[in-house]
Formats: sequence, structure tokens, C-alpha cells
Amino acid sequence: MAKANKQEKPAGRREMSGIKRLGLRVSSMINHPVAQIQRWVTIHRLDTDGDLEWEEVMGLLSEAPELDLTFNDDESVTVRWEQQNAEDRDDQIVEEDNELEVEEMAPF
Repeated sequence: MAKANKQEKPAGRREMSGIKRLGLRVSSMINHPVAQIQRWVTIHRLDTDGDLEWEEVMGLLSEAPELDLTFNDDESVTVRWEQQNAEDRDDQIVEEDNELEVEEMAPF
């Protein structure tokens, strides 16, 4: 009986959606250290990338004002961006008052 309890079904493997898989691949390519140094990357469309997924991800990229997309003849997309200063970025907004409070609360 104890043996029967130990033989539970293994957790089912979930398949990742096509759009999520493509989004992760594109994000990984853009965030790659070489791409960050050169500030551009070419994203090639794979056979496994569906039309809807490709259009959705490219649409999201084209909406980002800091990205410049060039759609190439071979269905690849070259993404370029300019180097940004930390104060120009809106994803890292930190209030100065909060920083001071954190520094004052440090135990050392």
C-alpha cells in the first residue's frame, strides 16, 4: 500500500505557446551581451514561427519608440537602438528620497 502511494503521476509537462517561445527567443537575442555592445541584432524567422506569432511580436517591437526595425527581404528583422542614459529610461525610475532612506537604514 505504501508503494502505491509513492507511484503518483509525474507532473505533466506544459508546452510553451508559440508567441511566448518566440518572445523569449527575441528577448534573449536583444539582451545578448554582443547585441548590447553593437546595439543591433538580426532576428531570423524560423519555420516554427507561425504567422500570427511573428506579426504579434514584431508589432510589439515596432511599438517601442527606442527601437528601429528594418524588415529585410529574407523575412528577417534587424533591430537597432541607441545607447540610453540611465536617467532617460522609464523602467528604472527611483525616487531620490527612497534611496536616502535605504542608505540610512543600512546596519553597517
